[in-house]
Amino acid sequence: MIHATAIVHPNAQIGDQVSIGPYAVIGEHVKIGAGTWIGPHSVIEGWTTIGCENKIYQFASVGAEPQDLKFHGEQTTLTLGDRNLVREFVTIHRGTEDGGGKTVIGSDSLFMAYSHVAHDCQIGNHVILANAATLAGHVEIDDFAILGGLTAVHQFVRVGSHVMVSGGSMVAQDVPPYTIAQGDRAKTIGINSVGLKRRGFTDEAIRAIKNAYRLMYRAEMKQEEALEQIIAEFGSFPEVMAFVDFIRGSKRGMAR
Repeated sequence: MIHATAIVHPNAQIGDQVSIGPYAVIGEHVKIGAGTWIGPHSVIEGWTTIGCENKIYQFASVGAEPQDLKFHGEQTTLTLGDRNLVREFVTIHRGTEDGGGKTVIGSDSLFMAYSHVAHDCQIGNHVILANAATLAGHVEIDDFAILGGLTAVHQFVRVGSHVMVSGGSMVAQDVPPYTIAQGDRAKTIGINSVGLKRRGFTDEAIRAIKNAYRLMYRAEMKQEEALEQIIAEFGSFPEVMAFVDFIRGSKRGMAR
């Protein structure tokens, strides 16, 4: 299932039922899991491991050297999980030595055309990057987050689970779980209630999250004071505690 015009290094490890299209280039250290489809003219290089049943569309570049002037050819890696869709002209880069040497992407995510994942990013599962959404280096994106088209995320920013970032946003600070963020520089504007309902959150959990959000963002309290009150009133909800833990773990400060 490898087209005659594809260039596949003899040392590359290709799983069962892998399809590699015309003029695709597969590098020496690449590993591709079973059932993955590689489109024409795509390039997969470097120490890149791709899981099973992914679809990588034409002209995508996966595993290239990072766009970092501190990079000098070190052996760094990219790991891509299972069942991801990597659309046309997407670019995903390997890690750097300063960033731990690893770019890691989970499973079941969609990277729309022209989106970019820079070095050392850590991306969870069921994530969507819409057209031309761009992640700088060292960004963390948690499960079920959605980034709208033309969104840009600053280095070292964290985006929590079930977040919706509106298209065209410039994200310079961390975005806590369950929220909607938008603007330049992006601010949270409320809870992603529709997304939470779609993903099976109970009405009680959603109400608790909304109340926690109001205490954090609408009450005139210092951050730690608000967090303590959130724990006192809604700490029995694990969803709320994930919200609290994310905020306490922030190093760049919160988008507000």
